[in-house]
Amino acid sequence: MATRRHFLKKAAAFSAAGLAFPYLQADTIDQIEIAAKARSDVDPKTVARDEEFWRPIQAAFDPSPHFINLENGYFSPQPKTTLEALADNQQMVNRITSLYMRRHMTEEHTALKRLLADFAGCSPEELVITRNTTESLDTIIHGLDLKKGDEVITTHQDYGSMLEAFDQQSRRVGIVPKRISLPLHPKNDEEVVGLFEEAITPKTKLILATHLINLSGQVLPAKKICDMAHARGVEVMVDAAHSFAHLDFKISDLGCDYLGASLHKWLSAPLGTGIMYIKQEKIEKIWPLFGDKGKAKDDIRKFEHIGTSPPANYLMIANAIRFHEAIGAKRKEERLRYLKNYWAERAAKIDGVTINTPWPDHQCGALGNISIEGLTPNETARRFYDDYRIFTVAINSHEVNGVRVTPHLYTRIAELDKFVEAVGRIKN
Repeated sequence: MATRRHFLKKAAAFSAAGLAFPYLQADTIDQIEIAAKARSDVDPKTVARDEEFWRPIQAAFDPSPHFINLENGYFSPQPKTTLEALADNQQMVNRITSLYMRRHMTEEHTALKRLLADFAGCSPEELVITRNTTESLDTIIHGLDLKKGDEVITTHQDYGSMLEAFDQQSRRVGIVPKRISLPLHPKNDEEVVGLFEEAITPKTKLILATHLINLSGQVLPAKKICDMAHARGVEVMVDAAHSFAHLDFKISDLGCDYLGASLHKWLSAPLGTGIMYIKQEKIEKIWPLFGDKGKAKDDIRKFEHIGTSPPANYLMIANAIRFHEAIGAKRKEERLRYLKNYWAERAAKIDGVTINTPWPDHQCGALGNISIEGLTPNETARRFYDDYRIFTVAINSHEVNGVRVTPHLYTRIAELDKFVEAVGRIKN
């Protein structure tokens, strides 16, 4: 776990332009860091159940008191002090306008990329700050020189934007997207890897692997899929929208060729922040979405020529990283999984209730999916909100049908008890 001194040292470049480096108020972050240090020798699974530890973290957020939000999969709220710092940065940029954009933005953007790359586990020369996962992965999909007849393996549970991008390339270029089916409760990792491997032919160029599926919450064995594909001469693009800063991993752990993630999800950065990763030796072969004659073909910066962007939002990524590191990546992962298991284990005991999310720890995280016999997903989600003011989202897809339930670090056990009680009442 990074100490405050270590974090500020890593981020020292932000002060080079004479502008205040944004960070969480000391009393908030220090309280979390002190509590984490006191539990440094305690197993993260045990800390996950320690409500005293999570109390100041819950207090760092300001959720609406008018409903229980169990739909944190769309995006994660920011801690209160991050919002305050975001407002300060917006005022700063607005006050000095073009002076900041022309004199300071590039330097601070470069420093932020170094910080973010260190956090993500890759080189800054392989990383681009984007708006979201869709922008990141669609840039790669449309930038690859795929030819007529080239095959791309996807699944029916991948995110729609990526599937649509491949479908568009099918219409424009003539590539062949192949969608495979995944079981909701696989026996083991090898079953999942085997399904991808069976779909590979001599024409296969790329596999899209969703690290944590947004429909069901299932975690795929991304590293094993990458290893298998590379042994067959096939590249892998990882959709890490829901796994980044949710599961404890580094990009380098996966061995993928390409990756996209949304920082406004589990890192709790401002809306409109994401990353695109391209392995160094793959950069040259990918066309940027916007033309840029000023950068070499193998320079990751060729993807950064997108026009004017919101620097205040980007600066807050540093805040989000510090908040995450104060808690500890493994503690956060275990807490999120514990919250899902807390409600899912209780709801599963109710007759007529089905949990559409795997149970083994390595196959799940915070996201869960529940279906109630006799009710459609839309009817179930409507009942949760209209009758009990619990907000969830209905999932109606080719292979997953139910209601997605997604707690967050600020979710309290009493709220999950109310949700389980609502499940029982709706069923009966």
